[in-house]
Amino acid sequence: MVTSPSSTADGQPRIVVVEDDRGNRLFFADYLTYSGFRVLALPHGLDLQQHLKEFQPHLLLLDLGLPEIDGYTLLKQLRASALWQHLPVIIVSGYAFAEDQQRALALGAQQYLVKPIALQQLTQAIYTVLRSPEAE
Repeated sequence: MVTSPSSTADGQPRIVVVEDDRGNRLFFADYLTYSGFRVLALPHGLDLQQHLKEFQPHLLLLDLGLPEIDGYTLLKQLRASALWQHLPVIIVSGYAFAEDQQRALALGAQQYLVKPIALQQLTQAIYTVLRSPEAE
């Protein structure tokens, strides 16, 4: 059984989900909310840093194949930002090639999951990243 990460002031770790597919976005948001997280689900990465500033997440779930600005570019921007360079990022993408995974990890993602993913795999990845010393 997976145990929850250390609690925050409100008792619920905050996660931002950036996923353009509406069905996936709603599915992730509903599942994570049910699992005890506070979730902000976005259909694209435009104005992502403003959303992050307002929501103050503990973790970002990021799709790579987004409209208008892709996940790689968003990840580069986050790592270049003094405010968000240490925000843990888990990539959840349909891009299954090793090159995609290597590129995302080199840009600073903590984990890379290929869709479709098992919910327990997603939950375990989130807890692992939130418990890591870098997430503190």
